[in-house]
Amino acid sequence: MKLWGRGGRMNQSGFRRSTFRGKAALLAALLLSSLAYGQDYYSMQEVRVSGLPSLMAKTKDPADVLLTSLDTVVHDREICCGRDSALEDSARRADPTSLKDVASKLQGRHLLNDGRPIQVVADYTEAPAINSGGLIAAIRGQHALLFDWNTHLYVLYGVTYLQTVDNTDGTITYSIQNLLLIDPRYSGPKREVVFHRETDDWGQVRGMLQLSITRP
Repeated sequence: MKLWGRGGRMNQSGFRRSTFRGKAALLAALLLSSLAYGQDYYSMQEVRVSGLPSLMAKTKDPADVLLTSLDTVVHDREICCGRDSALEDSARRADPTSLKDVASKLQGRHLLNDGRPIQVVADYTEAPAINSGGLIAAIRGQHALLFDWNTHLYVLYGVTYLQTVDNTDGTITYSIQNLLLIDPRYSGPKREVVFHRETDDWGQVRGMLQLSITRP
């Protein structure tokens, strides 16, 4: 299935609407409400990945944070990332400060401890190319992602967004407002982090990584 469907891209100033229609000023006035206006219908939506394990890195070292983040998004101990798991060695060889390198190390065929093969598709996307519609589709499909922001690694598990439906032709467009993140370095309240579109700097985001795993 192609993940990146209808949707716009994000630039250094943050997220854009997935289909630009020259209504930015109107959208800003409608972010806190769900209402019909003219031929378009606007509603605020939120989607989250459920059932993720609550894991905390052993230390704040980037290598430990990477392994814990991978454990969180994969949540299958045969596959990742503890002792004798399929991805343990590859994950440990990766540069924990570069999701691009992590993707290159994890991409491809790996073996479970009993010799059965798995196939990993590691889809790394740099910040300017992140697509609103595709990101929402991933979260709707219950796929958490790794998110590199401000030199720290987070688990991206939820999105709040403005959905616009054109009543004349049914076209649906999206404008992401917030990203819901887990910081695996901490437990308690400090663990929950939000990237706010209006106040946080998209220029500090380097990219994100989605893993798709096929196993026997």
